[in-house]
Amino acid sequence: MDATGRHPGTAHLVRYFTYEHLPADLQTVSRLFHDLAQDLLDLLPDGPELTAGLRRLLEAKDCAVRAALDTRQES
Repeated sequence: MDATGRHPGTAHLVRYFTYEHLPADLQTVSRLFHDLAQDLLDLLPDGPELTAGLRRLLEAKDCAVRAALDTRQES
């Protein structure tokens, strides 16, 4: 995900949507959020609402990845 030329607040958040470093089962979950974040970057201009939306999407991604971790540990 390339944030070149984006507002510093946007660029700061975008870096947390990478997923390649995760194990394959967690990548499956995290990739969904990465792809949505990329779509939003492609569609919307920088601004406080985009930054807020990306921050909340990041929070949701973190929750979903933790849920996947919990599922993994229960198996």
